[in-house]
Amino acid sequence: MNVRIARIEIPPHPDHLPAASPPSAAGQESNPWNQAACRALLEALWALRAELLGSEHRFGAQLAKVSDDYLASARNLAHYLGLRRRDRRQLQEQLASLGLSSLGRAESHVLANLDKVLGILHSLTGQPWRERSAEEPVGMRSSRDLLARHTAALLGEPHAGRAVRVMVTLPAEAADDEAFVYRLVEAGMDVARINCAHDDAEAWGAMAGHVRRAAGKLGRPVRVLMDLGGPKLRTGEVAPGPRVLKLKPQRDALGHVVRKARLRLRAEGAVLRGESAEPQVGVDVAWLDTLTVGERVDLVDARGARRSLRIVSRSENEALAETDRTVYLVPATRLDRAEHPGGPRSTTLADLSARPGTVLLRTGGLLRLTRSGVATARGDELTTGHPRIPSIACTLPEVFAQVRAGERIWFDDGKIGGIIREAGDDELIVEIVSAKPNGSRLAGDKGINLPDSALDLPALTATDIEDLRAVARHADLVGLSFVQHGSDVEALRVRLAALGADSLGIILKIETRRAFANLPELMLAAMESHRAGVMIARGDLAVECGYERLAEVQEEILWAAEAAHMPVIWATQVLETLAKTGQPSRAEITDAAMGERAECVMLNKGPHILEAIHALDDILTRMQSHQAKKRSLLRALSAWAPTI
Repeated sequence: MNVRIARIEIPPHPDHLPAASPPSAAGQESNPWNQAACRALLEALWALRAELLGSEHRFGAQLAKVSDDYLASARNLAHYLGLRRRDRRQLQEQLASLGLSSLGRAESHVLANLDKVLGILHSLTGQPWRERSAEEPVGMRSSRDLLARHTAALLGEPHAGRAVRVMVTLPAEAADDEAFVYRLVEAGMDVARINCAHDDAEAWGAMAGHVRRAAGKLGRPVRVLMDLGGPKLRTGEVAPGPRVLKLKPQRDALGHVVRKARLRLRAEGAVLRGESAEPQVGVDVAWLDTLTVGERVDLVDARGARRSLRIVSRSENEALAETDRTVYLVPATRLDRAEHPGGPRSTTLADLSARPGTVLLRTGGLLRLTRSGVATARGDELTTGHPRIPSIACTLPEVFAQVRAGERIWFDDGKIGGIIREAGDDELIVEIVSAKPNGSRLAGDKGINLPDSALDLPALTATDIEDLRAVARHADLVGLSFVQHGSDVEALRVRLAALGADSLGIILKIETRRAFANLPELMLAAMESHRAGVMIARGDLAVECGYERLAEVQEEILWAAEAAHMPVIWATQVLETLAKTGQPSRAEITDAAMGERAECVMLNKGPHILEAIHALDDILTRMQSHQAKKRSLLRALSAWAPTI
């Protein structure tokens, strides 16, 4: 596509401006502005304007490839990058001292904002000013319109009364439970996220179909995002532990039970609809059918302790039981009805999942990271060829040749940290430097981060390329995981075009240090398509950049995206405690409110996801009348209104 870039006009140097006449005594009294300060600012701002246009010139090759939909936005992004190349704090202070508009809220319309300040200073110093709006890619109002248009094209029209969209990650159960998906859409889900790292193409198609039908019935536009797995480094398989389920009631400081432990009994082999907050086991269906509310069920648990369960509710193919004692259940555990009104008296347990296997790691200890193999936990040690060094495999052994001794390595979202002490072609020896005081357990399929390593991995794996066939059939948006270079975006666009799916929106998942460092390159590459957005994947990004720097990093991504008029998805652990337990923390409520600065907020799955959607909807609706991006809207604070 041939795109014409507006001719860059370098403004006259401030030295060529006419000198200001010395103010008369009367003029000094009627014009309190410091003329020398104003002229010094004029010189600095004209120099800055030349820098901005020079920045646009430097990005000329990338701008020439940008689609017509994003050309004005791409030019503004180039201006913003020119603005932020240097420290502008002193300039900000000088503008503020004269009561002039600062440049701190100019992200969406950089050149237009600067020109307005220049025009005011020209007026204050008695110099002529020529209107320059024709040279500016966007103004304040048009920039807002562009962002709104790009957001609607990517994420759909906003929910009634709420501008920020809500994205929800669908659980595996969404493939079988259409009614559950309907409730998500009814509660306010605007975008359904399908994680292609889990389940399969058949399940993804079922999920997407349920979303489409629910959206049609409710008359609401709901987009489907399919998130590619990408070259995610994860720990390999650990042999499972024993098949045992622990039920433990919650107690207060004095040991009194404040919440009984719950167990859901279901017919053996049956699948319950939706996610359940309680653990569940299968039992004989004939035994289950004759249970009644209030009935007592006795058992001897895995430790030989005598325990009882009380049936508190019944529905088709399931019953809910409670206990105020700690219970360990294994497949051989027998449940006996204390009172036997009819039907089978006893049943054993079925469908009892094995406990995930783990490797215990302690600070100061070593871990062997290998190319392959299944780790087998035995107590606190691991049975390997080196019994004193626990071992676990890595899903991407090709990174071994790209890491060096002395580099950091993190496991399980930063819960366990280490330093690579030896790096070989077949294994890495890691010293654990960060773990819980009594040790931390590392399971299989947990993330591995190498923030210091210059990894050269393609963003599209062979699995991703195969998954794109399903993405092309079912999705509106595709998430590009672990993207690092503009060439990664180009590779995705080529694959989509070959599948006849080049109209799909592209979501850049920013989750590594390199992706953050290359953000302008990635955004300009994504702007070659007609629909694009950015996801701030704060989990991996926090591990990669350091938790102490995450707040700064996510701010910079928000600013750059605003300059590009590109929608942002605020992701990772939003209202996570509420979604999982039904009770939010104070910190995550504040975090959710911060999400109002993005165009979409992502919730992860959990038993209480419907409550999380309702809470997020309420928070975002309230906050949008107070804040728009960085701008305070100065709505009346009714709580402090005068009472007289």
